[in-house]
Amino acid sequence: MKVLKFGGTSVANAQNILLVENIIKKEASENKIIVVVSALHGVTDQLIKAAESASQKDENYTQIIKNLEEQHLNVVKELIPVLEQSSWLSFVKKHFNDIEDICNGIFVLGEFTNRIKDKITSYGEFLSSRIIAAKLKFEGLDVHWMNSSEQILTNSNFTNAKVNFERTEQNFRKYINENQHQIIIAPGFIAQDEKGNSTTLGRGGSDFTASIIASAIHAEELQIWTDVSGMMTADPRLVSHAKPIAEISYQEAMELSHFGAKVLYPPTIQPVMVKNINLKIKNTFEPEAFGTFISQNLNKVDIENKPIAVGISNMSNIALLTLEGSGMIGIPGISAKLFQCLSHEKINVILITQSSSEHSITIAINEKDILNAENAINSSFEDDLQLKRIEPVKIEKNLSIVALVGENMKSRSGVSAKMFGCLGNNGINIRAIAQGSSEKNISIVISEKDTKKAVNVLHEEFFESEIKQVHLYICGTGNVGMKLIQQIYDQNEYLKDNLLINLRIVGLSNSRKMIFSEKGISQNEYVDHINNSENASAEKFAQEMISRNLRNSVFVDVTASSEVPKVYEKLLKKSINIIACNKIAASSDFEHYKNLKSTARNHSCKFFFETNVGAGLPIIGTINDLIRSGDKITSIQAVLSGTLNFVFNNYDGSQSFSEVVLQAQKEGYTEPDPRLDLAGTDVARKILILARESGYSLEFNQIENESFLPEECLRGSVEDFYQSLIKYENHFKNLLSEAKNNGKILKYVAEFKDGKAKVGLQHIAPESDLYHLYGKDNIVIFKTLRYSEQPLVVKGAGAGAEVTASGVFADIVRSV
Repeated sequence: MKVLKFGGTSVANAQNILLVENIIKKEASENKIIVVVSALHGVTDQLIKAAESASQKDENYTQIIKNLEEQHLNVVKELIPVLEQSSWLSFVKKHFNDIEDICNGIFVLGEFTNRIKDKITSYGEFLSSRIIAAKLKFEGLDVHWMNSSEQILTNSNFTNAKVNFERTEQNFRKYINENQHQIIIAPGFIAQDEKGNSTTLGRGGSDFTASIIASAIHAEELQIWTDVSGMMTADPRLVSHAKPIAEISYQEAMELSHFGAKVLYPPTIQPVMVKNINLKIKNTFEPEAFGTFISQNLNKVDIENKPIAVGISNMSNIALLTLEGSGMIGIPGISAKLFQCLSHEKINVILITQSSSEHSITIAINEKDILNAENAINSSFEDDLQLKRIEPVKIEKNLSIVALVGENMKSRSGVSAKMFGCLGNNGINIRAIAQGSSEKNISIVISEKDTKKAVNVLHEEFFESEIKQVHLYICGTGNVGMKLIQQIYDQNEYLKDNLLINLRIVGLSNSRKMIFSEKGISQNEYVDHINNSENASAEKFAQEMISRNLRNSVFVDVTASSEVPKVYEKLLKKSINIIACNKIAASSDFEHYKNLKSTARNHSCKFFFETNVGAGLPIIGTINDLIRSGDKITSIQAVLSGTLNFVFNNYDGSQSFSEVVLQAQKEGYTEPDPRLDLAGTDVARKILILARESGYSLEFNQIENESFLPEECLRGSVEDFYQSLIKYENHFKNLLSEAKNNGKILKYVAEFKDGKAKVGLQHIAPESDLYHLYGKDNIVIFKTLRYSEQPLVVKGAGAGAEVTASGVFADIVRSV
């Protein structure tokens, strides 16, 4: 014999009940079955709402009851043949008259006790099971309705009654032996005490009813039919890629259900687990789906081929209570006293952790129990509090528990490190940890706002290792930004196939507008979207990133703005990786630069800015490799401005200096204000960054800048600048002539040696490594302890939107 249980969504309406009927017919064709049903979807909550409204003198309770009556009448009209409807319509009306009478009494007395609550909520399952039994009987099936509340005997702890299993099992075995029908329909959730008062079995009570019956009759199998295809690796409302769990042990199922997996409630498992009865969770709306098979006798496979974990569960609305004090150390009975006082208040302790010094005990409870728990603890330890041996209980709210579950965790090393590592890398702070000696469960307490992020991070780490989802926020949609965005779209399939990385642009901003989409901003629409989106600021953009709290977040700054770097520290403290094309942060005050780098380290995130110097050239990366390998940089000589190199390579007297500069700007080699390049400011920042990355403490004002521009060129607007270039054309021609007369060329050179740096225009002879530079090329010549005689040279294109974007892209990939 099999036991089938159908939940509220499965019997929500007549259409769904017809699906249930088909499942029952199929199962009954092969086995005798007992079918346990819940109330129609939402009915129990509405019955409670009606009674609560009545107790508060709110006459709206009558309308709630009327709506519920109409709901049941409609189901009867749709399921029962027309000629047979009259008696069943009267049946429904009679019981709703009883419900209204009870609520009228509550209204008069203004009192809604747990005993009355059990009485009124018992009607939901009673009515649904009678109507379904009638429907099946009219279909010609051998059906019998069983009032399970008369068979399940409990104590009088109303709303969460404790079952007398011995008497209850005797009742069911006797009843089934006397009623040999092919199908027995029974209401779930409801029971009665020794005096015949209605009681209920608490949260998940209908599942529990089915399990009790299956255990009592030693059923071949228990099936729980619901609206999902079995237990999932995580809550699908939080994790879009959650997967069904094909098979799982009872112990694993118990752990998952205890910490919030709503498909199955913990009490359901115990009765069938004791009798070693197999349990299946199936989907009413997809009956052919395999679902989840729960058993003690799973197929044993090579331990190495089994997954480390089977699932992740989470529980919200958690509070931590901490009892601590020097008076607890070495004193026996403190824990017993704590748990006893909580037990008296019927407060369930969900998680426990204690320091090895015995100085503190921390427990997790439901937030709704905080006040009672605090009062109970402070009252129980009143003497200790007065003598200051123990401090008043400390409370933390707005927390949740996330649990990683799997029997196979005990045989694998490094599971905890993997778990805590991925959480730490995403800035998720763990408030408490608990792990049983069986190692089936590692539970953590975290901030409620981090729940979705944490569950997704863990799910990706343990169940989606094939592809890592990275969320990109890009600030700057100029030449470099647009090239970067296009490169990401063009290359993403390659990254997924070869590096198992999926880059998703979820935020875009320019100086005026910003747009966000957690599902990703589409390639075909991002330009139109950003132009028609909300007003932007660096602060608003950063705050939105933080509030969205997505895992594996990367902020990409491809602006020249002085405002954007102001949000770096805030983002790094939230463990958001930063990729900066913008040079302002790395060339700011040394203390600020150092603080940003240490903040990144302290919060387990990356702060990369390779493109600050040399666009896509591996210059900073080379310095870092040299330093990490124990080398020391003694000097740097470099041409670091693709703009200035382009200008002096193309300025030969055939065109005016202003025309060559304008050409450089049009081709995207200059900053928006070309004076940043020509005045040496940009080059000075670059050599400053290289010196700092080489391990030297240097400030911007310590760099000697030998400017070749007349003072007038540095004043006014960009338009004024170009006019002054025309005015001083002879000055630039003289610079060119002087170099040519000496058989040399002009290069703007940055140098660092003996802890000092300078930038300026120099005459370069043909034998110099700096001589043969063309177009927008950069070159950096390193001398180090290891490269003392033959220097290390990095050379290549050092400007241009395409190569700069590719350098930013490379940093993004490195950061994840």
